[in-house]
Formats: sequence, structure tokens, C-alpha cells
Amino acid sequence: MPYLIPSRAPLTPEQVERGFDYLLALQRGGGAAVAGRAEADPELAFILLRLSEDVVWPVTAVDGEADPCADSFALDEVGCVLLSALRDWARDSPTTAVLGIARSIIRFTVNVIPDPDHADTAGALEAMRNERLVLADAVQPAHR
Repeated sequence: MPYLIPSRAPLTPEQVERGFDYLLALQRGGGAAVAGRAEADPELAFILLRLSEDVVWPVTAVDGEADPCADSFALDEVGCVLLSALRDWARDSPTTAVLGIARSIIRFTVNVIPDPDHADTAGALEAMRNERLVLADAVQPAHR
């Protein structure tokens, strides 16, 4: 069963910055850098879930224009399983999901989408943040 991303309003530029600030703090400083920052913040869990969908889905979904093969369907299903698990975690325990979702995004970035233009993961995350900010600004320019 495919993971369907429901229709939704795009993240605001402030939400994009907040989510990536958390990811970059975790990537650069580890768990100690974010300790106490978001334990009781369900909105951050929501933001990170949305960012995980934006990061994982384009990489794992079966490309409608390419010739699909067994590997592409397996990758699609792996993406569906990961996003479903993260969605359930955010829904059932948003206050504890923040760190786990953030670590999942970082691990996915490191292992699945290495960026040749950004050798370190922080550089890749910064590039993703910049791309998401451009999209958020295009949709909601009044927020900046």
C-alpha cells in the first residue's frame, strides 16, 4: 500500500528554518546540542515529519517516467514503511518523536542521498534548507 502524502499547506519559511535549525544543531553537536530544546513541542514533531516527507519521498518513490523494476518498487516500499513509522510516532507520541525523526532524516541524508557538492551532511542539510526556503517563500512571500 503506497504511502500517500495528504494534501497540505506548505510549511512557512519560519517552520522550515526552525526544523532545519534543529537538524543542524543535532548534526553538528549531537544529542547534547538539542537536549531540552523540544521535549514537549508537538509542533516541532509535525515540522520534522513534514520535512522527512519532503526528503524521503522524492528519493524513494517510483518514478513515473522511468522504467520501473523490482528494485524501484522495493525502494518505494522502504520509503513508505519509513514514512508510515515516522507518521505513527509523531501522531502517537509527538513529544518524544522529535529527536527520533530528526535522527532518521540525518541518517537518511548520510546513507541514501549523499550530495557530491556537499561532502559533509551539514552542508547537504543546509542546501536542503535553502531549497525549502525558496519554495516556502514562493508560496508565502508575506511571511518574510
